[in-house]
Amino acid sequence: MSKPQIDTIIFDLGGVLIDWNPRYIYRKMFEDEEKMEWFLKNVTLYEWNIQQDAGRPIAEAEAELIAQWPEWEEYIRAYYGRFPEALGGAIQETVEILESLKNGGQYRLLALTNWSAETFPVALERFEFLQWFEGIVVSGAEKVKKPDTRIYQILLDRYQVDPTRAIFTDDNLANAAAAQGLGIHAIHFQSPMQLRESLADLLA
Repeated sequence: MSKPQIDTIIFDLGGVLIDWNPRYIYRKMFEDEEKMEWFLKNVTLYEWNIQQDAGRPIAEAEAELIAQWPEWEEYIRAYYGRFPEALGGAIQETVEILESLKNGGQYRLLALTNWSAETFPVALERFEFLQWFEGIVVSGAEKVKKPDTRIYQILLDRYQVDPTRAIFTDDNLANAAAAQGLGIHAIHFQSPMQLRESLADLLA
């Protein structure tokens, strides 16, 4: 079986190139780690956060959650109000992979991220390597998020990408699987070393 003729490599951002974790905020606010974990699990639910990734305005999301948990208002507002503190920095080993691909000049580089359109400018300003991408599709701006196949199709159509000639990597297995379902060569990101090896295998 012949290797695919890859011409495009698509990166997820959070968890692949950027270390993002709300615990970086809340460890400064909670003295008790167990109480912090309870708050993250029961108040700022994953389902609440990802709606902002799908385009819901932050002010609307905060108002809804504060109405349910008024005693936690300060902590709820910190989730986005102190958002820059949740960005732990670049995942340097993956950035080095990206830089190597950029310097090689052989592949188009794109990004597809689940991210609030309101907070994404913080990342753009902080991480210079985001300028290396030909284009970045941000779920909050498109009002649809991974693993909905529509957001992958937006990227494929906007940048005229042949899915059979593209690789996509994401630390979320469901997101990688959705890409694979569209014919994109998907890598479920688990570590920079594993990504490097998987890319080497596909690009050999």
